[in-house]
Amino acid sequence: MLLQTLALIAACSRLAVADSDGDKTYKHVAAFSIDGLHGSDVEKYVALRPASTIATLLKTAYEYTDCLTSAPSDSFPGVAAFISGATPRTTGVWYDDTYDRTFWPPFSSSNTNCAGPPGAEVVYDETIDFDSTKLWSGGINPLNLPQSMIGGKCVNTYPHQRLRVNTIYEVVEASGKQTAYTDKHPAYDMVRGPSGKGLSVGYFPEIQSFDTANLTQIIGYDTLHVDAFLAWINGNTPANSEVQSALTGIPTLFGGNFQAVSVAQKTSGYVAGTLAFTPQLLKALDFVDASLGKIVTALKSKGVYDHTLLTIASKHGQAAIDPTKYGKISQKVLAADVGVPTLHITTDDVALIFLADHRDVNTAVDNLNHLRDALKIEDIIFGERLTDLGFGNPKTDPAVPDIILRPELGIIYTTSTKKIAEHGGLSDDDRRVACFVSATDLEKKTFPHQVDTKSFAPTILRALGLDPKALKGVVAENTKILDGF
Repeated sequence: MLLQTLALIAACSRLAVADSDGDKTYKHVAAFSIDGLHGSDVEKYVALRPASTIATLLKTAYEYTDCLTSAPSDSFPGVAAFISGATPRTTGVWYDDTYDRTFWPPFSSSNTNCAGPPGAEVVYDETIDFDSTKLWSGGINPLNLPQSMIGGKCVNTYPHQRLRVNTIYEVVEASGKQTAYTDKHPAYDMVRGPSGKGLSVGYFPEIQSFDTANLTQIIGYDTLHVDAFLAWINGNTPANSEVQSALTGIPTLFGGNFQAVSVAQKTSGYVAGTLAFTPQLLKALDFVDASLGKIVTALKSKGVYDHTLLTIASKHGQAAIDPTKYGKISQKVLAADVGVPTLHITTDDVALIFLADHRDVNTAVDNLNHLRDALKIEDIIFGERLTDLGFGNPKTDPAVPDIILRPELGIIYTTSTKKIAEHGGLSDDDRRVACFVSATDLEKKTFPHQVDTKSFAPTILRALGLDPKALKGVVAENTKILDGF
């Protein structure tokens, strides 16, 4: 009898292990960022569109309702978190326009190769293209790249070389599987990872060739991404792709972003008082939802939908949701207001301040404290607190700013008249984003405790049956897998 009981317990244990969420593996992961989408937007949209694709996906999904993206919440560190499982202190990726004390200016602007003392603005946006007014201009012009010393040589440093740790795309490629990714600039070459070998196919049409304040045009731009997703599902490669290896079928890991929601938030936003979607924002959401529907239909038609995990989240939110909080202050006043020599100041609804001499930090902070009201400052992060909050140490890391300035919610340091909201900062509106994963074998669950978007990286590897600890950033920061896996 005892032996029978033990055998029954063992059998039940094996069954329990076999049925546990931790054993879920998939043949494919499709990873999408709906840029700008807040967690609160998902709830509002599903209430308005209960028969939508998003509502349907959530019926078999794990939803993480307190999910934070990177800090700062710029697109570049946002993507870096998704693909590496780490934050800027580990990835070295702080913004698409920032500063590094060990870099030199591009050859195209300096006509020199790593000449003089190091220290330069590091820009990875449309300005590194051959011609950003064209949808396809040949990708990245190496002469427009910032320079750094790699292996004792002065190198035009590609975005993927800027990243200090490997990516999920590299791990999947190294396992013998294929990958594909699309985003808004050729600069998202970063996804390839330090090896430069993380993408079978990259597809990077230049968004700046469109009117980025015109939602109709940006929906047209996003359609290029959707067409790429559908092509990949059919095992095809779109024209103008950057091809490392021709696709032999559906990539094991593929993904990219949607820009329409972010553009609608910046130009139209939410209704004052009710915070309902404006018609333009709802139009953008409906477009993204219909696009997800096309992707689901395509996966079903290929017979792989039941073997695919869809991950949907956001690189960044957008601040402020409440349009009455919007205000702007010229970024041009900051250098003078700091009151000590600066090397560079990155601004949006945040300011990353790099001082010429770190020993001036207390003087700079005193000066800024005297201008809290004028500059609408909510917080000044510096010194030991900068390190304690996980941003790193500017005395030992050349990419870490000396001071992070957090303005009041809704304040943007800009002279632009084209936008009523922005991202990049540290507020909840910037960082609290939509996060869920969906597959036909998942039972609907909501996880209300705080998670980070960096947890998508190890989770995706686990879902593909690969080792999450193959990611150096995951090991460095002890990044956890999302609940349910």
